[in-house]
Amino acid sequence: MGKPVILAVDDDASVLEAVVQDLRRKYGAEYRILRAASGQAALDTCAQLKQRGDSVALILSDQRMPGMSGVELLERVQQVYPEAKRALLTAYADTEAAIRAINTAKINYYLTKPWDPPEEHLYPVLDDLLEAWAQGYRPPFEGLRVIGLRWSVRDFEVRDFLSRNQVPYVWLDPERDSEAVELMRRYSLEDKKLPALVFADGKTLVQPTQLELAERIGLRTHAEKDFYDLVVIGAGPAGLAAAVYGASEGLRTLVVEPEAPGGQAGSSSRIENYLGFPSGLSGADLARRAFAQASRFGAEFLTQRVCGIKVDHQYRLACMGDGREVSSHVCLIATGVHYRRLDVPGVERLTGLGVYYGAALVEARSCRDEEVFIVGGANSAGQAAMHFSKYARQVTMLVRGESLESSMSKYLINQIADTSNIRVETHSEVIEAFGDGRLESLRIRGPEGERTEPATGLFIFIGAAPATNWLPEQVMRDPNGFILSGPDLQVEGKYPSVWKEKRPPYLLESSIPGVFVAGDVRHGSVKRAASAVGEGSIAVQFIHQYLSHF
Repeated sequence: MGKPVILAVDDDASVLEAVVQDLRRKYGAEYRILRAASGQAALDTCAQLKQRGDSVALILSDQRMPGMSGVELLERVQQVYPEAKRALLTAYADTEAAIRAINTAKINYYLTKPWDPPEEHLYPVLDDLLEAWAQGYRPPFEGLRVIGLRWSVRDFEVRDFLSRNQVPYVWLDPERDSEAVELMRRYSLEDKKLPALVFADGKTLVQPTQLELAERIGLRTHAEKDFYDLVVIGAGPAGLAAAVYGASEGLRTLVVEPEAPGGQAGSSSRIENYLGFPSGLSGADLARRAFAQASRFGAEFLTQRVCGIKVDHQYRLACMGDGREVSSHVCLIATGVHYRRLDVPGVERLTGLGVYYGAALVEARSCRDEEVFIVGGANSAGQAAMHFSKYARQVTMLVRGESLESSMSKYLINQIADTSNIRVETHSEVIEAFGDGRLESLRIRGPEGERTEPATGLFIFIGAAPATNWLPEQVMRDPNGFILSGPDLQVEGKYPSVWKEKRPPYLLESSIPGVFVAGDVRHGSVKRAASAVGEGSIAVQFIHQYLSHF
């Protein structure tokens, strides 16, 4: 799509040439000036422009033309480009007809011939019309389009992956958007093979895997080097901080993350108690800034899943999901945590179909004027409630405890209390989810007994669980799966037999020498973004001490 169009129409070639020259002299830098020698030619031009997705800002037509008058043309053009401004060029004798056309055909203005000098008689009128058009103009999106059904797990996963990686896109549901139907026809896309992605260059990607999608949007899926000083596993706040400090201090640093920078914090709609940001910032903004900072220092980011860690003498090997291995001196585990599963009937079956773990911010606009429920009473649940309250008709927080005070920051409690469409129900829990192909209702148990409520969205925040079952058994964990490190490795004052070093482990070093841990996945960590950032940066200092022995 090029610049917006101004279309001049006149059957008199000399008059048409004159008006086109005047239009180009004044508006040629911002608009594309086109011409048509008849009403039918103008309609054909508009149809072609519409098919290509071009915008028309103004149509300036002569009134007296054979076959189709200017008024008739401008009336018919309104059906193709209803937002375009329409002006009529008339002889003095036709002014009465032009005035009637303003009232009946909704023409915006009329101009009498001759219009010399244009600086006095043409440009002031057209300036006003174009300024009014520009105020309501929204340039058509020319980037990635995702065509998919709202109640589709794979469609949600694709949109969530793109959003968390901050890739701009427009989502089109063929059940609601005519543009989706047109794109499916144009690119021969089948209903049964959604989601489908249409890129700006016209290429398509149908039902992609996460790695296929990552490669297509330009994310790196294979490491540039075979060896690094530091491999950071996980790109949440702890991993990003380690990447910044490691790379800035000269370590060849690779960050491996299967989804997107930011981790669980990256999906937070608003973090208002992070040091240095008095107005708050979103988790996505924090992740974007940290990613850019680490990249500037030379850290490399890889979209892959680490499936294991192996020890080969003084080297630590990170085993990737695609079977490749990356060698390093040191590994830092910063995989964070995920939300615990809600074990009640119907929830597992409807996950991704109205039931979501975490904020799922990509779903917020889809919940406009709907009723959604949030399970949980900690900060993440409160932040999500505030975000969804901007779109949903009603947000209901279901909290098992007696209040929010014991688990949520005071500033969030105050915000929730001041938001009219957020309702907090204490001593309440979901006991069953219902729906055929998507969430339709919830069975809730509260102080007054059980009830069934209609629901289109259920967002679950019920505590953290570490994803550490991929680690070798030599990495010691507590009964809940959190990784032990430093002094926590001692049992009755002694380090375990797996620890073979003569020195004690460093503060954030796991039971495998050279494998460190930081952030929420570590046993005893404080579950706050700022704390994770601190641990990620501190870990690099211990890594330097470890490397100094080589």
